[in-house]
Amino acid sequence: MEKHKLSFWQIWNMSFGFLGIQMGFALQNANASRILQIFGADVHELSWFWIIAPLMGLIVQPIIGHYSDKTWGRFGRRKPYFLVGAILASIGLVLMPQADIFIAFLPALWVGAGFLMIMDASFNIAMEPFRALVGDNLRTDQRTLGFSVQTALIGFGAVVGSWLPYVITNWFGVSNETSEGVVPANLIWSFIIGAAILIISILVTVTTTKEYSPEELASFDNESEEVSDEESSSLMDIFDDFKKMPATMRQLSWVQFFSWFGLFGMWVFSTPAIAQHIYGLPHNDSSSTSYQDAGDWVGILFGVYNLVSAFYAFALPYIAKQLGRKKTHSISLIIGGLGLLSIYIMPDKNWLIVSMIGVGIAWASILAMPYAILAGSISAKKMGVYMGIFNFFIVIPQIINALIGGPLVKYAYNNEAIFALVISGFSFLIAAVLVYKVKDVDDVVQSN
Repeated sequence: MEKHKLSFWQIWNMSFGFLGIQMGFALQNANASRILQIFGADVHELSWFWIIAPLMGLIVQPIIGHYSDKTWGRFGRRKPYFLVGAILASIGLVLMPQADIFIAFLPALWVGAGFLMIMDASFNIAMEPFRALVGDNLRTDQRTLGFSVQTALIGFGAVVGSWLPYVITNWFGVSNETSEGVVPANLIWSFIIGAAILIISILVTVTTTKEYSPEELASFDNESEEVSDEESSSLMDIFDDFKKMPATMRQLSWVQFFSWFGLFGMWVFSTPAIAQHIYGLPHNDSSSTSYQDAGDWVGILFGVYNLVSAFYAFALPYIAKQLGRKKTHSISLIIGGLGLLSIYIMPDKNWLIVSMIGVGIAWASILAMPYAILAGSISAKKMGVYMGIFNFFIVIPQIINALIGGPLVKYAYNNEAIFALVISGFSFLIAAVLVYKVKDVDDVVQSN
């Protein structure tokens, strides 16, 4: 028995929820550091607050992957998880920039960090089942397209999320000025709008996408085990699955490590780095109008790299068919690494758009190629748990960067955050070299 070949629009609807997830994720990535600084965090402390994000991924994604593999009910297998995750994430989005309203109970900085934790846990609850759903529903010859469409939607959602504060201020006149401990109105409204779009986009996927039953998936995978046997397995099996992970996953783990070490450094330190290096502001300035302008411009730049990734994602299946997935990914990472390194030498803020074009090319490939390579080496009945375990190699480098990034900025870089971005660029280049050690089980080139 073989899976049905899905139309482009069926694949589009299946991944449409990622539009809202990434819109919320982009709002967080571009603005969380700025919000935490407004609430009182120093530059060198930012990475310590951001450690919440990878920790939530490390804990949540494998557990959600394990249980979503075992779930089957009237609402499906994966859909209940990303619906609940979306609802919780939307609550975090609405309340994080308004954490000062809870100041009677706790300092706004700690409340804001708490809502950041809720958002990250919720994004992880929603995100992992979406990855597994592509592996569940698509045939081998459609997986690159499936992850590329997912990447395109991630890009479009991130563009909207990244540009929203700038647009709300410059098109609609909502203030981006702040007073001590109070987040600007343009950020508050951006997060509220992001929460609404997140819920709507998830509902599109939930109402339009059909999932295969466990029995159907077992027949596709030529498995003879009974579903009841599968459901009797325990959560502790995650550790056994980790030890038995496919060789391809082990090889990809190092590529993922350096890719996401670089991404984390970019997300955490871009606002202070650009405020200091391009706008000429001191490292302890987080409340001036110029700093808010720099923060809004970082949102524009993040939107640029996500917009580039959205369009590049549509080209990835064709490029991968011609060059192979590994070569495509390696070249993309090299371009992204050079983009990050170029930030150091750019003469003004407008030239940073060129840097972000390179980052966007790498980002599209990071979101698509490793998963397309990985999916071919995983059994259908283990798709969820292995996609969750694969997340270890995304979150562990972020945790390491979170622990050492702040002290490096303070003591090694003399509070000059731009050097955190330089290290991120070199990290991408290392990942590009390591791609060639990966074995792609069903490379597009080999299957055509």
